[in-house]
Amino acid sequence: MSGSSPFQMRLVHLDLKGAPPKVSYLSEIFPLFRALGANGLLIEYEDMFPYDGPLRLLRARHAYSPSEIKEILHLATLNELEVIPLVQTFGHMEFVLKHKALAHLREVALFPNTLNPHEAESLALVGAMIDQVMDLHPKARWLHVGCDEVYYLGEGEASRRWLQQEQNTKAKLCLSHVKAVASHVLARHPATTPLLWDDMLRGVPEDQLTASGVPQLAQPVLWDYGADLDVHGKALLMEKYQKCGFSRLWAASAFKGATGASQALTPTEHHLRNHVQWLQVAASGPADVLQGIVLTGWQRYDHFSVLCELLPVGIPSLAVCLQSLLHGGFAEDVKARVENFLGISSLNITGFTSAGTGSFPGSDILALVTQVSLHLHSSVDELLQRDRYVTGWFSPYHRRRKLIHPVMIQHIQPQALRWSALAGELEAALQRVFYPDAVDEWLEENVHPSLRRLQQLLQDLGEAAGTPSPQASPGPDPGREP
Repeated sequence: MSGSSPFQMRLVHLDLKGAPPKVSYLSEIFPLFRALGANGLLIEYEDMFPYDGPLRLLRARHAYSPSEIKEILHLATLNELEVIPLVQTFGHMEFVLKHKALAHLREVALFPNTLNPHEAESLALVGAMIDQVMDLHPKARWLHVGCDEVYYLGEGEASRRWLQQEQNTKAKLCLSHVKAVASHVLARHPATTPLLWDDMLRGVPEDQLTASGVPQLAQPVLWDYGADLDVHGKALLMEKYQKCGFSRLWAASAFKGATGASQALTPTEHHLRNHVQWLQVAASGPADVLQGIVLTGWQRYDHFSVLCELLPVGIPSLAVCLQSLLHGGFAEDVKARVENFLGISSLNITGFTSAGTGSFPGSDILALVTQVSLHLHSSVDELLQRDRYVTGWFSPYHRRRKLIHPVMIQHIQPQALRWSALAGELEAALQRVFYPDAVDEWLEENVHPSLRRLQQLLQDLGEAAGTPSPQASPGPDPGREP
């Protein structure tokens, strides 16, 4: 199934730190991943991994059990999807360092993002996390150890003292921790090669990167999710990494979750352009340098941010991107293939409106989320602020006094009830795929604010229905002074 793709490995990234799917949904969607051209998964478990012993506190409420992890790996094998687990070991450690019992290992006391690389306990912690993950992934050829966006590095007290010593730099501090983590992986799991995001390496001078020993231990994943990424700049970066001694390189694009922290609908055209440019990057260098590409699908920007596009919402974009990688672009015949895979009659990559249909697993969620995202808020505004029956016969004056002409209830009530019914349908669809906390969060962020306004309107209508109309209410007695 490799087609003409310059990327031998094409991995779909599952970001489980937000809205992790139930295993039952993964069983439905893995065959589609494979049919679309994926041959691997990068699974970022975060707090969904069933850490045990002293690490048990890291588990989320609905974390997968060990048997569920084994089932996921079994489903991946059935669909010829090679699994690469991802364990954060430096930056993006919020899900670990937010806990009081581990807060003393923060680089900066106020921020749970970054691990203090000076503490021996820090390396012991990430080593234990790695070992538990690898125990359930004994056949993994690669392990991604994260190491991206190591914010505030060098700003802790121990780092400040260390940096005052001659020849010590933030780059050296970063590379020493990365080397220690990679060395642990290779010592304990010699058949597994560490991968790491490349952003902390980009600005490191060639001689320092070469001398660090990291290029002999790990493989960098060059990530860029922009629709206008610098193809020439990426080619030069690849050359730099090769000169420093990295044997193989990886790329990372994005099919969702990279265009806004609270993005609800996926802008497919943006992500298609990103992948077309990665194809140009691959074409600009030697054919055997890039081991593969990770199609990232971020579910949160970090552990504390809101949810961005849910996985089912991003499936059309994923299909477009995978097929474009497989066939060298997005020509009409490729578009027809995507429509056939997804059961979508006419795919419009420039907007959201025509993507709300389909027969792929989760297509009902896409259809309902599209309606909610495009129309709920504006529809409620329209009803409450511009509808002639509401503004003319059930204004704030009438609502406070619970007064309404009975006929007007028949005009107003159905419009308010329509969205309540759709919200119930969406909630049921989400519950089939996601755990209760993710369902509650998405609805609270995207549906409930508008729905509460409608529910208050319906409550006022109900109370007004039993109140005398304005015409029947007693007015002031003309024979008495107010």
